Amino acid sequence: MFRNLISNASLAMLLALSLGACDGKTSNDETQASTTNPSASTDQASLPLTVHKSVTCSCCSLWVAHLESQGLVVNTKNTSDLLAVKSQHEISPQLASCHTAVSADGYVFEGHIPARYIHQFLASPPEGARGLAVPGMPVGSPGMEMGDRFTPYQVWQMNSDGSQTVFATIDTFAQQHIEDQ
Repeated sequence: MFRNLISNASLAMLLALSLGACDGKTSNDETQASTTNPSASTDQASLPLTVHKSVTCSCCSLWVAHLESQGLVVNTKNTSDLLAVKSQHEISPQLASCHTAVSADGYVFEGHIPARYIHQFLASPPEGARGLAVPGMPVGSPGMEMGDRFTPYQVWQMNSDGSQTVFATIDTFAQQHIEDQ
């Protein structure tokens, strides 16, 4: 029980810091359907992702725009209780970020994951996987662009048994984007 209290306190602190870093203004609508890229196919990637985020988080809105530009269908749901969303989807504090997306078939995508890896995951979900996560808010990740600054990071695969494995390592800005077909 003490461990859960520490974990919940750590998650709450991370969220407070994350939301403080994302203090831009967006719509006050509780739910907002976003426009989609007409090139989106009818595969898993064309099923909508629901992105749970704070109404004041501009980096979350930029991440949603990145997803849409890469052909993903996105609905946003502004919430004042992201901690409850993360708890409901069993996001561990060490994998938490400022927003949580859930696919129509229940896969969870936490944080500033490049759309190309969401496409890859949804096209062929690894056995035993329940989603992907990019912890924190890496500088230069989609939605966290700051000029030419970039910090390498990893995309973690969250597994049903509670374990995590590296799904992708992002060493350069260019690795985040879908290559031309």
